Amino acid sequence: MMKKMSIPTSRASLVLFLCQIISALDVPLDSKLLEELSQPPTITQQSPKDYIVDPRENIVIQCEAKGKPPPSFSWTRNGTHFDIDKDAQVTMKPNSGTLVVNIMNGGKAEAYEGVYQCTARNERGAAISNNIVIRPSRSPLWTKEKLEPNHVREGDSLVLHCRPPVGLPPPIIFWMDNAFQRLPQSERVSQGLNGDLYFANVQPEDTREDYICYARFNHTQTIQQKQPISVKVFSMDSLNDTIAANLSDTDIYGAKPVTERPPVLLTPTGSTSTKVELRGNVLLLECIAAGLPTPVIRWIKEGGELPANRTFFENFKKTLKIIDVSEADSGNYKCIARNTLGSVHHVISVTVKAAPYWITAPRNLVLSPGEDGTLICRANGNPKPSISWLANGVPIAIAPEDPSRKVDGDTIIFSHVQERSSAVYQCNASNEYGYLLANAFVNVLAEPPRILTPANKLYQVIADSPALLDCAYFGSPKPEIEWFKGVKGSILRGNEYIFHDNGTLEIPVAQKDSAGTYTCVARNELGKIQNEVQLEIKDPTMIIKQPEYKVIQRYGQVSFECIIKHDSTLLPTVVWLKDNDELPDDERFLVGKDNLTIMNVTDKDDGTYTCIVNTTLDSVSASAVLTVVAAPPTPAIIYARPNPPFDLELTGQLERSIELSWIPGDENNSPITNFVIEYEDALHEPGVWHYQTEVSGTQTTAQLKLSPYVNYSFRVIAVNKIGRSQPSEPSEQYLTKSASPDENPANVQGIGSEPDNLVITWEPLKGFQSNGPGLQYKVSWRQKDVDDEWTSVIVANVSKYIVSGTPTFVPYEVKVQALNDLGYAPEPSEVIGHSGEDLPMVAPGNVQVHVINSTLAKVHWDPVPLKTVRGHLQGYKVYYWKVQSLSRRSRRHVEKKILTFRGNKTFGMLPGLEPYSSYKLNVRVVNGKGEGPASPDKVFKTPEGVPSSPSFLKITNPTLDSLTLEWGSPTHPNGVLTSYTLKFQPINNTHELGPLVEIRIPANESSLILKNLNYSTRYKFYFNAQTSVGSGSQITEEAVTIMDEVQPLYPRIRNVTTAAAETYANISWEYEGPDHANFYVEYGVAGSKEDWKKEIVNGSRSFFVLKGLTPGTAYKVRVGAEGLSGFRSSEDVFETGPAMASRQVDIATQGWFIGLMCAVALLILILLIVCFIRRNKGGKYPVKEKEDAHADPEIQPMKEDDGTFGEYSDAEDHKPLKKGSRTPSDRTVKKEDSDDSLVDYGEGVNGQFNEDGSFIGQYSGKKEKEPAEGNESSEAPSPVNAMNSFV
Repeated sequence: MMKKMSIPTSRASLVLFLCQIISALDVPLDSKLLEELSQPPTITQQSPKDYIVDPRENIVIQCEAKGKPPPSFSWTRNGTHFDIDKDAQVTMKPNSGTLVVNIMNGGKAEAYEGVYQCTARNERGAAISNNIVIRPSRSPLWTKEKLEPNHVREGDSLVLHCRPPVGLPPPIIFWMDNAFQRLPQSERVSQGLNGDLYFANVQPEDTREDYICYARFNHTQTIQQKQPISVKVFSMDSLNDTIAANLSDTDIYGAKPVTERPPVLLTPTGSTSTKVELRGNVLLLECIAAGLPTPVIRWIKEGGELPANRTFFENFKKTLKIIDVSEADSGNYKCIARNTLGSVHHVISVTVKAAPYWITAPRNLVLSPGEDGTLICRANGNPKPSISWLANGVPIAIAPEDPSRKVDGDTIIFSHVQERSSAVYQCNASNEYGYLLANAFVNVLAEPPRILTPANKLYQVIADSPALLDCAYFGSPKPEIEWFKGVKGSILRGNEYIFHDNGTLEIPVAQKDSAGTYTCVARNELGKIQNEVQLEIKDPTMIIKQPEYKVIQRYGQVSFECIIKHDSTLLPTVVWLKDNDELPDDERFLVGKDNLTIMNVTDKDDGTYTCIVNTTLDSVSASAVLTVVAAPPTPAIIYARPNPPFDLELTGQLERSIELSWIPGDENNSPITNFVIEYEDALHEPGVWHYQTEVSGTQTTAQLKLSPYVNYSFRVIAVNKIGRSQPSEPSEQYLTKSASPDENPANVQGIGSEPDNLVITWEPLKGFQSNGPGLQYKVSWRQKDVDDEWTSVIVANVSKYIVSGTPTFVPYEVKVQALNDLGYAPEPSEVIGHSGEDLPMVAPGNVQVHVINSTLAKVHWDPVPLKTVRGHLQGYKVYYWKVQSLSRRSRRHVEKKILTFRGNKTFGMLPGLEPYSSYKLNVRVVNGKGEGPASPDKVFKTPEGVPSSPSFLKITNPTLDSLTLEWGSPTHPNGVLTSYTLKFQPINNTHELGPLVEIRIPANESSLILKNLNYSTRYKFYFNAQTSVGSGSQITEEAVTIMDEVQPLYPRIRNVTTAAAETYANISWEYEGPDHANFYVEYGVAGSKEDWKKEIVNGSRSFFVLKGLTPGTAYKVRVGAEGLSGFRSSEDVFETGPAMASRQVDIATQGWFIGLMCAVALLILILLIVCFIRRNKGGKYPVKEKEDAHADPEIQPMKEDDGTFGEYSDAEDHKPLKKGSRTPSDRTVKKEDSDDSLVDYGEGVNGQFNEDGSFIGQYSGKKEKEPAEGNESSEAPSPVNAMNSFV
């Protein structure tokens, strides 16, 4: 009895199925067969359902179909027949249904908008295409609108609306500037999905006038531009000068410039929103927040996790993107915006709907007459789609009746079909979100049997293996298949054969006697056909001697055998593997015909070795393990560097090459890895050896490249793992012939050193690069961009040539060519240089100063024309200096400050200005030669600021109920003082503070007696000064009223004073109290909330130096004593000097000044010696009588008591100078004794001078001293002091 079963996939080698055909009848994909069978039409290609076309190009609506006979095509437009013959602009491609609408020759795309459908028809049915909606793309212009500038405060949020025109399809939005550069985006600034540009908080750098929104329409390849939007960001200072003026310097630099704000959502608005997306699409959810600091966005899904591998974050996590969404992605998505001040969130409820999608699409059905079949059309969607059927493009309800057809919802059932039942059926599944349309034909065929397997096909198998003999067939009705062995054999039956449904005969275990001819017969009611195939049985391949397990000593040799036996008609191939991988690429592994040999075995050769034998029909393998063991002990080997090579010989001498050979020295138990070859040039650098090349340690010859005009000698050095050998003896010398140079000098430059020259420099060629004697250089130059000939000169072997008489700073083309007695080098490349620079001719114009606050100003200027720079523009220098303080009219030494601004900058900031002062400035352009003329001096004034703390606060004369307060005016009034404020409060024994009392004191007062105080009570006082701007830093002090009339002794630290420089400050104080107090100094940045920094004072000193301070910074300081119940002084505030961009040179450090002072001192010393000698010779001088006789009051001697001169005598010569003397005994000049001291004109710790070394200001007679300003509290060194130090 015949045994039938389905053929496994691995055995169905020749079984072919028609894709998309599942039916009672399988039609193999045989091209000849398919050409002969009748078939209803099938749509193979069509345009998309929503077809947007370019209105400037021809419209091509595709419709391709196949069928037998070939189908004809027709179209409908908007549901009615479209007669293309009546429209001259429309043609149909030959043998195709594709329409071409000729737009480029006069047609208008708008006239062909509509819904098109193609029908392909032949005698067996009609297939239809989808409804193709044709719409021309549109890229309308932006509507005209008036855009007002956006004025926004720093730190506020901002939204710039794009609102692009409605196009088809929607445009792609992006923001750019006038230079067509994309605007940078970040967490703070980003573009939303709607195209708007969102600012979480604006910064000054956002100020610009060219925020431009662009809309790109891809179909028409056009870009539309919105009018530029202007944004102006105002900082706190620029919003209100009055607000800025009411802030102290400390507040200006230490306070936050803008107010921080918690997050708020810019989009979406509200706390919740909804979103509907279709299945399979990309879900985009967006949250953009405002706030300062810039908020960070985080996304979560309530009650679930974000889908892995499909979730992406874009636009700095402001956009959540989920691809290929499904109904499972429905739910609530929460975005959370957070910064340091709080958070805000928004919940988006997402619902995923679905356009129809196939569960089971209808498939083509091929039936024989009288058979049954079904077409199934199942689709899903949200909402559930409705199913409707059409037959040959007509709704099935009105289509011609077919008694073999029955419609049951999504299924059509066919019973006892006939050839007239052939048709094409359409299934339409639709809901509110779309539709699906599928064509599936029913093809009823009556065909006699056909065998598709080639006749007399040969099959070869190994004995005892399965044999599969194919008999591919077709017929309708389905033929029956029978197999016979031999030409006249009987039909094959029994368990030793398996008959497959596709006609294949399987012999599970083929033996030698299974070989022979097999006949396949196919028959149905319409006919019969047969085919013969041949089967050959081959002997199996065997390994008759397999590799065996081996143990081998290290550095030994091992061999594995693999001897095989195979069918004589098959050709075997043998492959060896190590550990299931290819053999190492190593010459130690030798593969023979029947073996594998490994030479010089090492530990890494350990492993499993496999021999694999392959033929076209079978494959066999065998394996063995190799174990490597250590070799027996051997005497210790001494390793050393190799001996030097010897017997060097030069052969094959040519002009540019030579062959060097040598004999290696002993390698000393370490193989030589390589040889290094060096050469000596006895002609140019005798005694100096240079590296030439190196070769492998197995070589003993080398072909060497040579240069002309070199007297070569060679030596060889051998190298092994231990090191390098000594050099060999040099070879014989070989002098190469001369030749013209091969190369030109490198690093050619043209740079002028004077306004009328051009200095051309280069790096000369080295000796052996000259290639011959007589090395020279041809220097050529010509002015660039001028129709001028080259000027050339030949110079000796130098590295520089100066061209004189050139115009100032013009570009030149320069080249330098090498030559020798045999000729020129190749043509050199040209470089661009410039003749010398000269000082700029013109000063910057339109210099404007904008005072930002009391310590900062901004200066603007117009750039000078580049032609007047006469050199490389390096930048601009701003010179500025303080003329005078508006609160004091005293003259002062002027210190000019310089700020340099690189490049073509036209503005800069002037920091570190003093409040309530008058300044001047000018601007100069700078090139490589120097500075140009200065612009006219520009005068500007800084507004008032808050004053510094009073210079001191002393509390004296304590009584039972009163205290006397004395104070000094602020060192830096920074304006006109309006009053003082005194606050005080009592302190009890537990250091708790009592009620605070405040007193306002007129600005012209310097002391105050407080009465009606409590006896024996400690008070804490807070004292500060005011200007019209506000209150300055306060100074604090503590004092105690006495218990009785006897004043108690209590510790206190008072009169804390500071002298500050740029990076350090001298702190001094006065202490009253018990001896042996241990002091400490605490300091910190004024206005900062940071902890005080503490420095311990060594010993009981009353001064300390604070180092490492920041320039231009206000500091607070106080002094305390250890072990005195935490007693501390009041706070003092000081400011370090600003870090200057550049300073004028201190004249006291200049060599010529020191020399001049030395000469003056020497002259004074000589005069003193002469006077001393004359005094010793002359005895007493009658000065008194002569003065009385003349009675000139201006030359009267002063007496000790009343300031007049006394009589000079020898008796007084050896006495110390008295109080009235102009030079005290300590050789210093006191401030109050010198009317013309430099102290009145100096600034800072050291006396300052103008650029030419002269003093600034005028000397005057007796004048009132005013408190020093800024750093003027330190006295400048006097020239008289300097002279005294030399005497």
